[in-house]
Amino acid sequence: MTGKGLVTIERHIIEAEREFPEATGAFSNILYDLAFSAKMIAREVRRAGLADILGLTGEVNVQGEEVRKLDEFANEVIFKALDHTGHLCGMASEEVEDFIPIPDRFPTGKYCVLFDPLDGSSNIDANVSVGTIFSVHRKVSDHERGCVDDCLQAGTRQVAAGYIVYGSSTMLVYTTGNGVHGFTLEPSIGEFLLSHPNIRIPNPGQRIYSCNEGNYSLWSEDQRRLVDHLKGPDGENPKPFSSRYIGSLVADFHRNLLYGGMFMYPADSKCPGGKLRLLYEAAPLAMIAEHAGGAASTGEGRIMEVIPTSLHERTPLYIGTKEYVQMAERFLAGSGVAALV
Repeated sequence: MTGKGLVTIERHIIEAEREFPEATGAFSNILYDLAFSAKMIAREVRRAGLADILGLTGEVNVQGEEVRKLDEFANEVIFKALDHTGHLCGMASEEVEDFIPIPDRFPTGKYCVLFDPLDGSSNIDANVSVGTIFSVHRKVSDHERGCVDDCLQAGTRQVAAGYIVYGSSTMLVYTTGNGVHGFTLEPSIGEFLLSHPNIRIPNPGQRIYSCNEGNYSLWSEDQRRLVDHLKGPDGENPKPFSSRYIGSLVADFHRNLLYGGMFMYPADSKCPGGKLRLLYEAAPLAMIAEHAGGAASTGEGRIMEVIPTSLHERTPLYIGTKEYVQMAERFLAGSGVAALV
């Protein structure tokens, strides 16, 4: 990466803000603070073993999962970066059971942030890529300092969504509804630099599917037929798809965002309502996918239109290249291969 034409994330956000003369700067500052959090978390991910923050804390989170030390660290970093700014009316985290109010000693603002502080953290001991996912909503409640209603909004009402993937490099991808843009952290100067402007999911893109086939016996007949079709045994697919499953949602989605393909985490007999979190995982990534020309579905309809009823609601997820997601919906509706392109 040379110095010619370098655009930092700060410059990119400022230039976007200039298109809205009425902007107060609060929204832009939230994005700056999230980028700062990403730098802090990236540093600790790189040195996790040396800093003795790998492994479990001995506690269990609201999802019934064992809390890892780095989850706890990431959650604290994001909260502390945002709690005092006066831009938020509250927060919600996958690691915390209830709505997170802004401490009384700090002013509040017109936005709320929802986040998964460290997606895929169970893989970090094996040096597998992990990530942070975030979503920003406008305050909608009449409660002076915000309440849970400000978080329980459909994905269509998000004003921004993004993720950070911590891998061989650290990359931040976000959208405010005006394109999807990716920034890579240049560690020597500590800045996120624009590396992937105006990302578009290739259509049709690479023929890749990502799912945990260890759950095959728990799936519905339609879901099994879908995967059998992708793999080729049904004889109706002249060019089978390749299977690529990392097990960290951010990493699987990031690959499909750049190359094309579809990630699936279907409902099954063990988790009939799905496993992934609507507010912290599915809805934010759905916003990114749609603004990159892709699609995201529950298998029956658009993820972005689902109105949440609780902070930790779960959902099935099919996300990636629009053509492939639509194909999955047809299979799950029992349409069979006759309806396929």
